[in-house]
Amino acid sequence: MVTTSLSLQTYYLSHLLNTCSKFASIYALTIFNHIPSPTVFLYNTLISSLARDGDQIHLAFSLYNQILTHKTLQPNSFTFPSLFKACGSDPWLQHGPPLHAHVLKFLQPPYDQFVQASLLNFYAKYGKLCVSRYLFNQISEPDLATWNTMLAAYAQSASHISYSTSFEDADMSLEALYLFSDMQLSKIKPNEVTLVALVSACSNLGALSQGAWAHGYVLRNNLRLNRFVGTALVDMYSKCGCLNLACQLFDQLSDRDTFCYNAMIGGFAVHGHGTQALELYRKMKLEGLVPDGATIVVTLFACSHGGLVEQGLEIFESMKGVHGMEPKLEHYGCLIDLLGRAGRLKEAEERLRDMPMKPNAILWRSLLGAARLHGNLEMGEAALKHLIELEPETSGNYVLLSNMYASIARWNDVKRVRMLMKDCGVDKLPGFSLVEINGAMHEFLTGDKAHPLSKEIYLKIEEINRRLQEYGHKPRTSEVLFDVEEEDKEDVLSYHSERLAIAFALIASPSNDMRKTPTRNGSLHVQRQNSEISYVAADDGIV
Repeated sequence: MVTTSLSLQTYYLSHLLNTCSKFASIYALTIFNHIPSPTVFLYNTLISSLARDGDQIHLAFSLYNQILTHKTLQPNSFTFPSLFKACGSDPWLQHGPPLHAHVLKFLQPPYDQFVQASLLNFYAKYGKLCVSRYLFNQISEPDLATWNTMLAAYAQSASHISYSTSFEDADMSLEALYLFSDMQLSKIKPNEVTLVALVSACSNLGALSQGAWAHGYVLRNNLRLNRFVGTALVDMYSKCGCLNLACQLFDQLSDRDTFCYNAMIGGFAVHGHGTQALELYRKMKLEGLVPDGATIVVTLFACSHGGLVEQGLEIFESMKGVHGMEPKLEHYGCLIDLLGRAGRLKEAEERLRDMPMKPNAILWRSLLGAARLHGNLEMGEAALKHLIELEPETSGNYVLLSNMYASIARWNDVKRVRMLMKDCGVDKLPGFSLVEINGAMHEFLTGDKAHPLSKEIYLKIEEINRRLQEYGHKPRTSEVLFDVEEEDKEDVLSYHSERLAIAFALIASPSNDMRKTPTRNGSLHVQRQNSEISYVAADDGIV
């Protein structure tokens, strides 16, 4: 290039810089620094390459600052997308808002689609999804890529690898479904990227009908069932209770990768099939695939819910010794849950206190939940103190301890906790349940009478109660967490949000097309009673 004078041509220089930066960033910078008057195009080329490497992001921002201080150059539409992408994780998140201010300063609306998409993505990762939606709404005619970006932002915000239920996440998933409906009304044809986001939202909601529609859309339109769509469908069918369908789909996928295995292992985990999850984990390694951090999380989750404590401990210890991975907070969270469920509370507390990093609220809440499950009041009180320090405004922490006191009839302590909540200005969020009937989602609160079929629902509950008594069921009123009369305790159990959702489902869908998502604040008794309701209903050929 030097001998032929190609080194003076921007096009060839950009290719040289891009290639060199992938292998030797210092060499690429050396070449760049010897260019007499680099154009903004060359700056953008090198910034884009460096921003893709987490270890070189500081160099990308250094070059960006050179543009800002240059007398004749200024950033353009090609400068910002790669920088916003680099700002998507710590410690660079804080650079995103000032960068947005520069977009407003240097660019004129309407903005390039790549700038718009990068802004939407950044604010979603920054935890400001409302800003992402505001920016999206400012776009007069969003194209497919922009729709996909917003859909993915909602779906990803609602996805948690811990497989724990979050009802803020359910709201995000519902927004994704509403947004997809708007997209269809706009006559924008979805592609594989759209369907991955849609199916992920359906997974979080347990919305089987919409997820199955997406699967059917792939088949009807001859779209390629690639590993991304396939993995999303495996995850969706697993979480919607169709484990057999998930297994069949998993077996059909030809290019299974680690993510696909993670979804299937997670499917076995949420259904309590710990042994099958471990078998698949071993098969994955035999096929030459390397477990990642998410693999360890879902496998530990499977061991925890399957009672496979020793196997789970062995996998946790293998992270560092065999796979060279340093356990992160989520792995310690699974470990605490594994030991806590097994009743090994002292060992769980020791592991938590010996962690190399500071435990977060999720870990202390896991210990508190285990203490409640096994009736260790002293440990529960200690865990709550840490939780209040970390999350003084989260009502669920107080409720867990209050429930522990209520379960042993320490009503004065229950009142004390409630007074503490009041003094701290903390309000308890109401429990609710979602049930899907023929593709529509219905929400119920405990004691809810707002539904149009409320009268029929309450009559169905009375019928269910009579049938349960015929089968010998006795309400476990000792688990009602209120200081009320025995008869009132039975009413509390009868009109729990889960019971209302199930009663409505039995009325509205006497076939078997119903899907109920987990509740917020579901009680142990209600969960056991619902199993008995399913047994009674199945005797009539209903469920």
